[in-house]
Amino acid sequence: MHGGFGVFVGLDVGKDGHHAVGLAPDGKRLHDAALPNTEAKLRGLFDKLARHGTVLVVVDQPASIGALPVAVARACGHQVAYLPGLAMRRIADLHPGTAKTDARDAYVIADAARTLPHTLRRVDTGDEALAELEVLVGYDDDLAGEVTRISNRIRGLLTQIHPALERVLGPKVQHPAVLELLSRCGGPAGLRKAGRAKLTEIAKTRAPRMGKRLVEQILAALDEQTVVVPGTTAAETILPRLADNLRDLLRQRDQVADEVERMLDDHPLAEVLTSMPGIGVRTAARILLEVGDGAAFPTPGHLAAYAGLAPVTRRSGSSIRGEHPPKGGNKQLKRAFFLAAFAALADPASRAYYDRKRAEGKKHNAALICLARRRVDVLHAMLRTKTPYQPKPADEPRLAA
Repeated sequence: MHGGFGVFVGLDVGKDGHHAVGLAPDGKRLHDAALPNTEAKLRGLFDKLARHGTVLVVVDQPASIGALPVAVARACGHQVAYLPGLAMRRIADLHPGTAKTDARDAYVIADAARTLPHTLRRVDTGDEALAELEVLVGYDDDLAGEVTRISNRIRGLLTQIHPALERVLGPKVQHPAVLELLSRCGGPAGLRKAGRAKLTEIAKTRAPRMGKRLVEQILAALDEQTVVVPGTTAAETILPRLADNLRDLLRQRDQVADEVERMLDDHPLAEVLTSMPGIGVRTAARILLEVGDGAAFPTPGHLAAYAGLAPVTRRSGSSIRGEHPPKGGNKQLKRAFFLAAFAALADPASRAYYDRKRAEGKKHNAALICLARRRVDVLHAMLRTKTPYQPKPADEPRLAA
């Protein structure tokens, strides 16, 4: 954020109300009081403080409960920024006292804006598309969590009553053919009762190529166990319901993905992001929400550190030396980069880089982290120049993504 501000307003936001602290450039308190979460009260405070000079409004959450203060500040013509939670906690340790109050937090935010402007992150002005996108992506995250929970529940039930059947169906539990079989037949008893012909008919409608092989695997697994485990009867009634729920959740995720894709089509950076191997609709949306146009990160190293992909150097005398994986960073962004790197293994250049890291002795996850870190350099350049991904030959190790 550039200088020239006459007032630094720190808002510790809350659902029903906020606490606001206004500081002058010399640190003098211009305001320190609770603030109701209404447009009229927010406008009144901003107008009052604007008499002292240009106002910078800083929040600790730019979305959800902080969305109204951000919108009102923009409507009043003030600049807006936010202080990430990790930075805020570290800066709070520099202030005397250990109390955790709204008033203290608001002061820490305002003082950080005044004395440590490099810790602030820009809130993209007027980008309503990103706000809409954030709502959809948040809903998709909730759906993904439910998909994982129900998938694990199905696999847990199958493991309990028929482990051999779980070994066949568990890894493919989200496949339409498996869900159809569980929905219509239930557990091992229902599958055995349906018979080969019926199972093949059901499976081949959802999986024309693998349906017959899947049925053979199911029948072979059923033959491995003759005893009936207690709880099997109840599981036979629950499994179809779980399969139906899971199928509905997956259908909703597909619908949300279509809506996200339509929104991304209107964003100028969407085509740039999705041109990179391994970055799909959901990953591109997450990167846009967390990084924006990348202007807040002067170098690729800054972006890598923010994502928790930059190794941390630890040296102390001769006893502690070396680099270690970071434990902090933006976990959602780190996960997006990691999954994108994994998906990019089908790309020859990315695969070549990954294979070199494995040849150096790194394990799978460590090699993927290295690939993700290398791809951050490429992604940062793409965002900076707003140009799509340019593939490089796999034999150019310095340029391969």
